[in-house]
Amino acid sequence: MSGVSTPRAALRIVRDVAVFRLRRLEMANLAGAAAVAAAVGLPGPEIAGRLGFGALLNLLVYLNNDYMDVDADLASTTRAPAMTRFLAEHRGAAALAQVGLLGLLVVIAGLWRPSLLVPLIAGGGICWAYSARLKRLPGLDVAAMVAWGVAMSLVGAPLAEPLAWALVLQLGLFSGVFEAIQVLRDRQEDAAAGVRTTAVALGERRTQGLIRGLLAASGLYACLVIHPAAGAPALLAMALPLEVRAIPRYWTQVRAALGLTLLGEAGFVAIYGETAGLLLRVGRGVVG
Repeated sequence: MSGVSTPRAALRIVRDVAVFRLRRLEMANLAGAAAVAAAVGLPGPEIAGRLGFGALLNLLVYLNNDYMDVDADLASTTRAPAMTRFLAEHRGAAALAQVGLLGLLVVIAGLWRPSLLVPLIAGGGICWAYSARLKRLPGLDVAAMVAWGVAMSLVGAPLAEPLAWALVLQLGLFSGVFEAIQVLRDRQEDAAAGVRTTAVALGERRTQGLIRGLLAASGLYACLVIHPAAGAPALLAMALPLEVRAIPRYWTQVRAALGLTLLGEAGFVAIYGETAGLLLRVGRGVVG
């Protein structure tokens, strides 16, 4: 045990979580929330405030995940060992950091935007359930991350705006794609640790099929709800070569494809103030 004081240890743990997740591009939901907020015309200061709230919420949920998984992470080959050891040696500080972040988020939402309590409660609750149990239940691990992708993206979405919901649901499907890729990447390590994820249950080939199926669902949703051309990048991404040994490169390629999909969707909504899907048209305050 080091001689670092609890408050200083708590600040270091929060910093470590932020740096580690940003390096791995695991706070992409902030970009999604920003795109939703800009597409529905929120003013710049409002967007900045919501993204600040979203950044703190990301720190809370990722810290909670690391806190609950610290013992398993000590044996992992994909975690930063120094960061994980420090957290393991300062669990009280990690708990204090979580309480502090939660309290700050509640105060911000209560004094500024009470509607932000929805992503706080839903996003935080889903993440806690995922870390505690759902990540070890095949099928539910991916489904939980679809729901989490929706909940976290609500940071940028006025809850009464149908256009925002049209984009947020798309982001939930994207989150499912990323979770399926992640469990495929970690399949052998999870199997060795006795953790039964979707990829462990399905095996490599069927998990690859699931990933492509989720890409297809993402692309079809874009075509049916947003615009017939919007889903092209996601659908084309189904043809990308998917090899377990090259998951980092594949993940980057898929992020680029889905990022282009979202950029096109948000741009269309921002310009025209509605969607023009093959199945559904959504306008400001109107679904038809």
